[in-house]
Amino acid sequence: MEGKMKDSFMKEKPVLPLLVSMALPMVISMLVNSLYNIVDSFFVARISEQAMTALSLVYPVQNLINAVAIGYGVGINALIAFYSGAGDRVSVDTAATQGFLFAAIHGILITVGSISIMPAFLHMFTSDEGVIELGIQYSTIVFMFSLVIMIGLSFEKMFQSVGRMGMTMISMLCGCISNIILDPLLIFGIGFFPEMGIAGAAWATGIGQVITLAVYVFMYLARPIPVRIRRNYLKFNRSMDLKLYSIGIPAILNLALPSLLVSFLNGILALYSQSYVVILGIYYKLQTFLYLPANGIVQGMRPIIGYNYGAGEHKRVRRIYDMTLCMSCIIMVLGTVLCLTASKQLISLFTSNPETVLSGQKALRIISAGFIVSSVSVTSSGALEGLGKGTQSLIISLFRYVVIIIPAAFILCRIWGPVGVWSAFWITEFITAAISAVVYRLSIKLKQTN
Repeated sequence: MEGKMKDSFMKEKPVLPLLVSMALPMVISMLVNSLYNIVDSFFVARISEQAMTALSLVYPVQNLINAVAIGYGVGINALIAFYSGAGDRVSVDTAATQGFLFAAIHGILITVGSISIMPAFLHMFTSDEGVIELGIQYSTIVFMFSLVIMIGLSFEKMFQSVGRMGMTMISMLCGCISNIILDPLLIFGIGFFPEMGIAGAAWATGIGQVITLAVYVFMYLARPIPVRIRRNYLKFNRSMDLKLYSIGIPAILNLALPSLLVSFLNGILALYSQSYVVILGIYYKLQTFLYLPANGIVQGMRPIIGYNYGAGEHKRVRRIYDMTLCMSCIIMVLGTVLCLTASKQLISLFTSNPETVLSGQKALRIISAGFIVSSVSVTSSGALEGLGKGTQSLIISLFRYVVIIIPAAFILCRIWGPVGVWSAFWITEFITAAISAVVYRLSIKLKQTN
């Protein structure tokens, strides 16, 4: 009962203040998280363009691992929030315990699998043995921490599901700041630290992830929340496990699809010049920075919308969606202005090659045409995940990352060269926004009639 009283604020507090209070810590967390990714790339770029290329080629697999961790965590988040709203404490703890059990299994399997495939994966995109060697060196170290990532993200989603966004923010800040500090120390060998090059960047990332997890564990033990991982719920629970995967698998695919897209686009762009592969890698680093504030708002929204859905507050669910969409649009307007006015400065952070900078400027300005309208897809997809409608969310992502953009890039590059690839981004965002609005409305209509 005490837990129910503690988390009932999600259906009682006015929507705007509630959403801001939940989203703001996540926006700060996401911005710092993206900052550490950019800082990582910034220092790696100072090693050589080869090292930056290696980082760009490893990114899709790295993103896939994060996708599995975050996507499965979305399933944990959605079920805990739903059962909290419904007041079912047994199911809350069962969902959390089963979620952690499978997250650990995923971590072990992914560590072995990802390290094994990397040599063959890198050879698919480059014949430069220097790039391949750097890529293997970096990825082997980074992927050793896959179990840490899985468990850490499960903690993150568990804290978020009960509205403890401040705890999530503190944990992420500790990890990210550690990474940012360690990057130059380990890459360039400052002070008594050894000069490790790209391996130093990998170790800085891994150590940062360990620190994040350590803070989560400390907070879980020191400041109890209305969700507990219980030993007696560790045995397999078919019904709960199916529910976790029915939301988690579509969410994983949602997040993994960009990796598929990047790999496909790398294959096209490599035919023109290696510098275009670098530009795409740079764009995705910047995109992380630009989109994560909007994703932070969506993360803040997800437990609220799930809780209110579980509590039967359907009108409030609609208000939460509309408010999230408005806030996301504002964020993306700012992102668009930044890319149009400071494209040269942004690209120059990662490369000093004048031709790469010039081509990168053009790419960033073209792609940014679709930023604002993409708010519809981002918000709709996140809301549907929060409502436990993983399949509908996946439909949106399939259109955004596969069905439209891949054929568009393939066709347009034959007309305009690399510019055709950049144009495919904004064309896709406009079409997908229209599809997202329809899918979301149909899903909600179905919910209201059931």
